[in-house]
Amino acid sequence: MSESCIRVLADPVQIKNCRARIEHLKSPISEIAKILNLSGNEVRLKILYLLDSEQKMCPCDLSDVLNMSVPAISQHLRKLKDSQLVIDHKIGQTVFYELVPESITILKPILKLLTDQSQKGQLEEVQV
Repeated sequence: MSESCIRVLADPVQIKNCRARIEHLKSPISEIAKILNLSGNEVRLKILYLLDSEQKMCPCDLSDVLNMSVPAISQHLRKLKDSQLVIDHKIGQTVFYELVPESITILKPILKLLTDQSQKGQLEEVQV
């Protein structure tokens, strides 16, 4: 089976316009790909969901909720922080993490979908 493309006519204007649009979107595409790549990890998506729904959480609480070690949670939080998806702030001895709203705009529809599914599940539990 041949993997090559056979076309009769190329549209040079279309190709030129598409190249220009892709070049113009180079930075946003790169940023969105980075965010989607990071959030594509199941644990990090869970962390993002929890931070979205709870506003802020510490690694110990995330560890308890996700049934993972604090060092494992901390590694995921470090990746999210390095990519500027979350920020941390210390209150006493405890470090709290929260979302950077401007950085997760692309994820808002996904997080809303998860929230909607969670609320739907809670309603079904109450009705049983």
